[in-house]
Amino acid sequence: MARIVMKFGGTSVADIGRIRNVARHVKREVDAGHEVAVVVSAMAGKTNELVGWVREASRAEGSNLNIYDAREYDAVVASGEQVTSGLLALVLQSVGVDARSWQGWQVPVRTDNAHGAARIQEIDGAELIRRFGIGQVAVVSGFQGIGPDNRIATLGRGGSDTSAVAIAAAVKADRCDIYTDVDGVYTTDPRIEPKARRLPKISFEEMLEMASLGAKVLQVRSVELAMVHKVRTFVRSSFDDPDAPGMGDLLNPPGTLICDEDEIVEQQVVTGIAYAKDEAQISLRRVADRPGVAGGIFGPLAEANINVDMIVQNISEDGKSTDMTFTVPSGDVDKALAVLDRVKQTVGFDVIQHDEGMSKVSVIGIGMRSHAGVAATAFNALAEKSINIRAITTSEIKISILIDGPYTELAVRTLHSVYGLDKQ
Repeated sequence: MARIVMKFGGTSVADIGRIRNVARHVKREVDAGHEVAVVVSAMAGKTNELVGWVREASRAEGSNLNIYDAREYDAVVASGEQVTSGLLALVLQSVGVDARSWQGWQVPVRTDNAHGAARIQEIDGAELIRRFGIGQVAVVSGFQGIGPDNRIATLGRGGSDTSAVAIAAAVKADRCDIYTDVDGVYTTDPRIEPKARRLPKISFEEMLEMASLGAKVLQVRSVELAMVHKVRTFVRSSFDDPDAPGMGDLLNPPGTLICDEDEIVEQQVVTGIAYAKDEAQISLRRVADRPGVAGGIFGPLAEANINVDMIVQNISEDGKSTDMTFTVPSGDVDKALAVLDRVKQTVGFDVIQHDEGMSKVSVIGIGMRSHAGVAATAFNALAEKSINIRAITTSEIKISILIDGPYTELAVRTLHSVYGLDKQ
């Protein structure tokens, strides 16, 4: 017998028919004798609809401004998960499974007070564990908790993944299964490279890099939590037949296991290629080279909630000035330029230049720690395809390369091939 947390995303619970299919997955684990908690998202499209209603209701007549009380926003958008948890509990009861729904505040999932983007601070899993003991399945509304002000607080988009991993850690689950519309984590996006392969295992660190660099399989914060609490996490497809052979395998079910790298016996040099489109490059020319300049640039950008990524600095020959180049999401360009214009006199630089339509392509693998020449292989392969590199950043297990957007798919396919990821 094991303790399992199962999470189902919006496409998996899009209508009653799919909720019945989810119930079959849950019943399979219950019939095998496991203790089960289920975390659910809102039905596909429902959160967007609720957000739209919030914006419409809060907009003053004749105004285009969307300024609303974040606490009421949370009260509205959290209702989508509440509906799903209730419906799944009803369907499970109809097939003979003892189940009840739980809202985040009932568990309780305690968060900070950052409504709309709250972070989980504590989960008391004692009552859930007690209910496991009497054979009851807990169906928990994801994406939500309760803040210090005793009001519902939501965790930000994709927060149900975070809820599931956090609950798995709180109840000391043997594993957390994230059911989605794909059957695992691939070496790259199969829509770009048909030869992409599903990975049987991937380390927490590699998955964190892939999630933060463009892979949409898991939300970044959920991977961070899984890594900190060492929650073994499987990415699985809810559209696989619940009763197919191997679906109930406790140790190696179909999908991709995200785990500690100690569990990965044969470590590949490169595990996957991730990419992110719609990046913008901003360059500040002839910046005064003195202490505090970087803080004067990136501090105000952070205060404006602008996510700065790749940073490259070039010092002039005389050491008196520097060029500072960095990337931001294309949607934040105008806001970033406005912030930089305000600090221009304080920081001291001559001119701002920017280019949009960039893409960031990243090579990821824990095996890079012990192998030389990985970066050179990437640079040479791109050069052979006449792909110009705008900027480069590296870490212990990652190389990120900024290129012009139109070359994204060619770059992904080229790198996927040059590291042998298209071979079994």
